Amino acid sequence: MLNQDHTDNRLEWSARIPFDADDALARLSESLRRAFRDAFGRPIVVVCVGSDRATGDSFGPLIGTKLRLHREAINITVYGNLNEPVHAQNLESILADIETRFRNPFILAVDACLGRFNHIGHITLEKGPLQAGAGVGKQLTAFGDYCLMGVVNVSGFLEQVVLQSTRLGLVMQMADLVAEALEASLKELQFRHMTAYT
Repeated sequence: MLNQDHTDNRLEWSARIPFDADDALARLSESLRRAFRDAFGRPIVVVCVGSDRATGDSFGPLIGTKLRLHREAINITVYGNLNEPVHAQNLESILADIETRFRNPFILAVDACLGRFNHIGHITLEKGPLQAGAGVGKQLTAFGDYCLMGVVNVSGFLEQVVLQSTRLGLVMQMADLVAEALEASLKELQFRHMTAYT
């Protein structure tokens, strides 16, 4: 869980998209396609951080659950889902496993975050690592080539309570959009790989 206010102006490239915009799927898919240019020829690992114990924090695990249904078709490895979440207690071991299993992986880190009231429902994709846990005062290892964050509620006070009271419908709609955009962009990346070697 990240506090979105901590990330303003810290990275050289980013995209912020309201989930309910008419062109949200097209814009997010295009942003992801741009990010995945850096993944060409590298194994892709998507790490979905969060927990199903708090509605707002379930953004990552919901996306991971959806992606795992199609992970072979889109040729990625997914860590984190509703049954096997990635959280503060196991993040270090997950990152160690990735380092052992993969050579030079492209890591996309996915997490919920808290932000300004007028940013609720926005999805942000940034080049650079995710600082998981910052929104609730935890110091965890930063990781990832890119990070994708969903602003699920407002920051600034009683963050744990805010996460518990976040609307599930909002989180699910945001997760649906992200999963669909990821699948579309990864299928295109896979097609480009295939045509590059034929």
